[in-house]
Amino acid sequence: MTASELPVIWRKSSYSTNGGPDCIEIGEGLADVVPVRDSKDATGPALVFEPAAWATFISHVKAVA
Repeated sequence: MTASELPVIWRKSSYSTNGGPDCIEIGEGLADVVPVRDSKDATGPALVFEPAAWATFISHVKAVA
């Protein structure tokens, strides 16, 4: 499934730079998964995480930031 086929609202990460190489978007609105895509390729693929795995990832990133 491509990112554009997911029924979500996409939100750009507040840490993404304007037009830089590190832009990601997080899909909101799905209860069972958290999709993540490259904001420069809105029709491309999305990585899909379980909510618990995504929360653990975010927690670890905040701990080292």
